Amino acid sequence: MAKGESPLKQFEIQPIVDINFLGFDISFTNSALWMTITTAFILIFFTVPFLKAKKTNSVSDLYPTRMQVAAELGFNFINSLLADTVGKEGKKYFPLVFTLFMFILFGNLFGMIPYSFTFTSHIIVTLALAMGVFIFVTVLGFVKHGVKFFSFFVIPGLPVYMLPLLIPIEIISYLSRPISLSVRLFANMLAGHTLLKVFAGFVSALGFFGILPLVFIIALTGLEILIAFLQAYVFAILTCLYINDALHLH
Repeated sequence: MAKGESPLKQFEIQPIVDINFLGFDISFTNSALWMTITTAFILIFFTVPFLKAKKTNSVSDLYPTRMQVAAELGFNFINSLLADTVGKEGKKYFPLVFTLFMFILFGNLFGMIPYSFTFTSHIIVTLALAMGVFIFVTVLGFVKHGVKFFSFFVIPGLPVYMLPLLIPIEIISYLSRPISLSVRLFANMLAGHTLLKVFAGFVSALGFFGILPLVFIIALTGLEILIAFLQAYVFAILTCLYINDALHLH
């Protein structure tokens, strides 16, 4: 970290290609670049191994490659997650949950690469993802149950005189889902990367005595990689639970 440089500078969105359309700034930024890279990587990672498998001619080619094994682990992981939280009905929502999980996971991991950009550290990105999930499950709930979906805000067995108090609480809790879902991811990535940058500044400033901060950086890097997976997992499992609520209500 350069002398006097803020550890938050790494989160600044910088335009790469300036684009102005009808008075709107729609420039291609470093955030858009890394979202594009992440999307391209996921498409390649989960399509190339299986396309190659279809073209096998020899018996030796029938054995799965490491990329195929890794891809299948990802498929099986999300499939099991949906089966455990939603049940058999959850299979049709596999593409949504799988895409969200992989996009967030690799977005988090690519953010660990030096001179990259962590787009999941921006609330506008995580809120857009969370709002997409919120709108989807709300529409799903109305399509599945119609007006009966409003019964979701009524706790079964609750005395009638408690309804005026608890129904507003349930509605507020439901409406706060995209906020909690987005802030959790954004805050964790922001805090972790800021801490890494601060310790990196200590290493360069202390010279030989920066060995201790360097040890902390190594430990924090391992922790950040774990958090990158956990945050993607939390986002995915909460999406599954929201889908389950929309399908089965209480």
